[in-house]
Amino acid sequence: MGDMTQSENDITVVHVMRHGEVHNPEGVLYGRLPGYHLSDLGRQMADRVAEHLADRDITYVVASPLERAQETAAPIAKAHGLDVATDERLIEAANVFQGKTFGVGDGALRKPGNWRHLTNPFRPSWGEPYVDQVVRMMAALGRARDAARGHEAVCVSHQLPIWIVRSFVERRRLWHDPRRRQCTLASLTSFTFRGDRIVSVGYSEPARDLVPPHLRAGAKPVKGASKGYGA
Repeated sequence: MGDMTQSENDITVVHVMRHGEVHNPEGVLYGRLPGYHLSDLGRQMADRVAEHLADRDITYVVASPLERAQETAAPIAKAHGLDVATDERLIEAANVFQGKTFGVGDGALRKPGNWRHLTNPFRPSWGEPYVDQVVRMMAALGRARDAARGHEAVCVSHQLPIWIVRSFVERRRLWHDPRRRQCTLASLTSFTFRGDRIVSVGYSEPARDLVPPHLRAGAKPVKGASKGYGA
């Protein structure tokens, strides 16, 4: 009985961090492609967050297998004398447009061959279903919680999976306007667990001053988000 009571009262914080800026001069939607590393600015972002978390009680650091996530996690792990673990479930969402330049104004939306992938924004039809992202991200958070029970963990992942799992926890719809995601480069979305239950979610941007203004989160309020999650 004593062990159960202790478990129920354990407070564990799992910080889910988005990686820093990536060197991508051609503007490719790189998705899960290998070979995309942090830019010099991205490394500065990672170092900044490592400094921000230096005094925190972090006992576990884990990252997506993609290079940009591993490189973002490295200075955080080093500051705490830890190795970076890898969890495949933290990987970027699959996307059929991976490897292409795809955005408003580049003509991709006018190509008939792409239309069949744009029929259902609720699933979405162009990539990994939102529900599948929730399942794997919740499992990754649970693994990190268990590894750092009573302490803090850092999981480095990618914008869409982070936003989707936050939306699920905060009971918002999963389909959304990508321009309204509150998950800027090198940001921290922090899940506080009491025992195995998430009791609060926080959001912070330790490297905000390093993020180019047009990429910063918070230009528009996030509908349904709690107070205190400001950009």
